[in-house]
Amino acid sequence: MTRLPLTRLVKLASRQLRRELRAGELRVLFFALLIAVASSCAIGYFTARLNEAMTVRATEFLGGDLALRGTSPAHQTQIDTGLAIGLKHARTIEFSSVIAGEQAIQLSSIKAVDGAYPLRGQLKSATEPQGIETVGGLPAPGEAWVEARLLPALDLKVGDRIEVGRKTLQITRILTYEPDRAGDFYSLTPRILMNLTDLAATDVIQPGSRVRYRDLWSGEPESIARYRTRLLSTLDPSQRIEDAHSGNRQLGSALDRARRYLGLASLAAVLLAGVAVAMSANRFAVRRFDASALLRCLGLSRREALLLYTMQLAMLGLAASLLGAFLGWLAQFLLFYLMADLLPAVLPSGGIFPALAGMGTGLIALAGFALPPLAALGRVPPLRVLRSDLLPVPPRSWIVYGMALLALGLIMWRLSLDLKLTLALLGGGLVATLLLGTLLLLGLNGLRRLLASAPLAWRLGLGQLLRHPLAAAGQALAFGLILFAMALIVLLRSELLDRWQDQLPPDSPNYFALNILPAERDTFTARVAALSPNAKPLYPIVQGRLVTINGEPARDVVERESRGDRATRRDLSLTWTDTLPTGNVITAGTWWSTKTPDDLPGVSVEAQLAESLKVGVGDHLSFNIAGRILETRVTSLRTVDWNTFQPNFFMIFEPGSFTHVPVTYLTSFYIPPGNDRAMVALARSFPATTLLPIDSILGQLRSILDQVTIAVEFVLLFVLAAGLTVLFAGLQSTLDERVRQGALLRALGSERLLLIRTRRVEFALLGATSGVLAALGCELVTALLYRLVFDLSWQPHLGLLVLPLAGALLVTGAGLLGTRRALTVSPLRILREG
Repeated sequence: MTRLPLTRLVKLASRQLRRELRAGELRVLFFALLIAVASSCAIGYFTARLNEAMTVRATEFLGGDLALRGTSPAHQTQIDTGLAIGLKHARTIEFSSVIAGEQAIQLSSIKAVDGAYPLRGQLKSATEPQGIETVGGLPAPGEAWVEARLLPALDLKVGDRIEVGRKTLQITRILTYEPDRAGDFYSLTPRILMNLTDLAATDVIQPGSRVRYRDLWSGEPESIARYRTRLLSTLDPSQRIEDAHSGNRQLGSALDRARRYLGLASLAAVLLAGVAVAMSANRFAVRRFDASALLRCLGLSRREALLLYTMQLAMLGLAASLLGAFLGWLAQFLLFYLMADLLPAVLPSGGIFPALAGMGTGLIALAGFALPPLAALGRVPPLRVLRSDLLPVPPRSWIVYGMALLALGLIMWRLSLDLKLTLALLGGGLVATLLLGTLLLLGLNGLRRLLASAPLAWRLGLGQLLRHPLAAAGQALAFGLILFAMALIVLLRSELLDRWQDQLPPDSPNYFALNILPAERDTFTARVAALSPNAKPLYPIVQGRLVTINGEPARDVVERESRGDRATRRDLSLTWTDTLPTGNVITAGTWWSTKTPDDLPGVSVEAQLAESLKVGVGDHLSFNIAGRILETRVTSLRTVDWNTFQPNFFMIFEPGSFTHVPVTYLTSFYIPPGNDRAMVALARSFPATTLLPIDSILGQLRSILDQVTIAVEFVLLFVLAAGLTVLFAGLQSTLDERVRQGALLRALGSERLLLIRTRRVEFALLGATSGVLAALGCELVTALLYRLVFDLSWQPHLGLLVLPLAGALLVTGAGLLGTRRALTVSPLRILREG
């Protein structure tokens, strides 16, 4: 037998592809791949550009090659060691303080720097808001550089003076860029940069104040590595080392969560697109059984027939992947625009790898989901030309499912999702699919009995669903998942913070006061009592770190990345009181008695933290407080209502546990509207005290949440598009049968209007069922989230009742559009072909 040259085979494949591009299944397959590649590319660029920015500019984000960070100043020996090695050194001190204007006050983040700052990167500033940036320079003594957003907040302008504690500084420039700007609480409030020589005169920093000290170092890599090694043995519990690998906190937790959500959304889009590819490829193969048999009769070998159709899909997949990569590249610009306020000002381009990886994702999905049905084309017997009932031997089940699972595994590896989260998602999705699919099939069978006496259009429409119940259930589940995801995002975005705030009484505290000095305690209490109808008690605060649990190092007891692990890696705010705070409930042990066993001070631990720390009543804990070790015994466990907006604590100690340690006080209180001048006077009277307005912080958090949510919703548009391709693929898979059925009904005298009504009934039932499934899923998930995660009371969402109607309208519109050929093809032509 003469073999067909490969070039001729390629030309034949391209010619047939051009001729068959009008086929519905090829259009659906093309757009499914397009969506998969575009979503994967957009998320790939988002992640790659952020990671590249963190890698390329990691030292600039630190302000040096290495940073020693702590809540207490570096020891002189630590500084001398670095200088002896030949490293360059700079110091920064950050704290929060209230800046008072004539009419208002503004909580600000203040950073005092010495003359060597920064060691990497440069400051940028301007002489006026929106002015031309100048690179370099530092505030001189007596000067302050401020962010532009502070000026309108306090009705200030460049040249005015501000009071930082007891020191008056003149605003000389607008601060536009800091190389080591951290993505934490200090970045939420307006920034003020001042000279370190002015810090002592402010009188703001007192023993026990909340301050972040950072010592920056730069030098040759070998010298930095040597200094890091020496530094490790001298670290206090309150100190930690940051370098290019550990200091990437600029994105903050909001961006980390956003990246994970976006990855999940991208995975959902790719998987739904894969389902659409599988459906379309199956119809592509079935519709070409006769053509494959004819080619086999004309001399094409089994291998050549399979290669011919494989090349057709490969060409189609390559074209869809190229266009999808371009659209994904464009989409990531919109994604960065939506999250501009949370990201570094300058980001690398990302290169070409995300586009190649996105195209690879699409081609892997095509190979995994399309090759199994395509393999049947190579086994079509030539005798089918004479006997149309002959079908190719189907491939073994393990090959079909194995290819799909392999493709799924490669896609997951490509998206680099958390393994536990991915397994939970797939496991939960499989269980939900089986349960809801079973309920759906039972519901369809129930409708069969209910509609036995219904009009003919209703019986015909339901019969079409019941003729392919598994396909109908799959389509309803797929589209229900899309409606569910969109509705859930809208609910969480519009309701969570509002519900959280609505649960608070009208006079809930709207101010926190931190760093109240012992000498000013009574005076401050009296001033607040005169202003506030609802002031909470003052709690003494000391900073301490949990170091051992029952004699073992705390970090060796807790699980990594757990709540307890995070608690052992930072200083905790510790307090003592003889009265159980409001909103705290003892769940184990007892409140203070006259004397604890073995004469150790008692400590009450928040219950969830105690579970993570693996401690209970009677266990021994030791804390490092101002360089001294305090041994304690757990006497009780407590649950805490964190939504009361009053001071709450993980650890509460027995009165008399602390002696000779620096103490500040903390409280919260409610100030009625219209007391702005009184709050300005209060802030000026107590410059060391930080007044934290909760309303502004909630507004800033809401802004961050809105940006992240908008970005997630943007990517969920890909998921919606992928869901629509699944719907159209399902419609296309039954289109031939719909065309024959419509032709037969029209030949028997049925009017075109009856066929349209039949389609409307079928698709409306399918869409309404999807909406019901989505509404049930939303109610179930929100009930679990509110109770287990957000600790909010749950109530039914009447707005979800619109989902069945929305689903019916969307699916009906898409269904009529996708099956319009069944109403336009001539019945005589179809019957002759049959």
